[in-house]
Amino acid sequence: MANIFLTSNGFYTDMIKNEFLTVLNKQLPNPKAAIITTASPQKENNRYAVKAKNDLFGMGVKQVEFLDIEFEEVKKLKQYNIIYINGGNPFSLLYHMKKSGADIILKALSKQNTIFIGVSAGAVILGPNIEVANHFTPLMNTTEVKDLTALNKTEKVIFPHYDREDIFKDNSGKSIEDRLMEFEITKQSSVIILKDDQYSLINV
Repeated sequence: MANIFLTSNGFYTDMIKNEFLTVLNKQLPNPKAAIITTASPQKENNRYAVKAKNDLFGMGVKQVEFLDIEFEEVKKLKQYNIIYINGGNPFSLLYHMKKSGADIILKALSKQNTIFIGVSAGAVILGPNIEVANHFTPLMNTTEVKDLTALNKTEKVIFPHYDREDIFKDNSGKSIEDRLMEFEITKQSSVIILKDDQYSLINV
């Protein structure tokens, strides 16, 4: 059984850290973590990826490594039982997930004793699709991804940073809530909303 943490900012609060530690101590006697850095142009130098590595070390995970599925061998993912998917561009992340075959490996790992932590774009791609990213930030689709089907580990679409109007600016003056309502009606989708300090824990 896999446990999936959906977050906007990873281990952002003590509550998220404590919940992770509770699951970790129950589930994994020998934790090994991979941080997928692909979504960010800074890769392993992304400050959130660096923080995640330090956080995991601080919580007693002795083996923590960065892995970029754009350039590295994705079969390495099979060695880990904690998969931390860092944030950045969801379109680029999804593109390289499918191109590399990492999506197939991650789906297989989700049927095993694995903990996933999805952060921002890394949370979005764990849902059924990334249509919500296309609705709010279509200009991010620089890889021109056509098929927005994602890993489908949750029934609901995932929308992080729900409280960040500064990220999701709109010239029409509509609020995030207004535009999200339009999305739900147009796409007939239900959405898991996450503020910056919130998380959702799902068992699959």
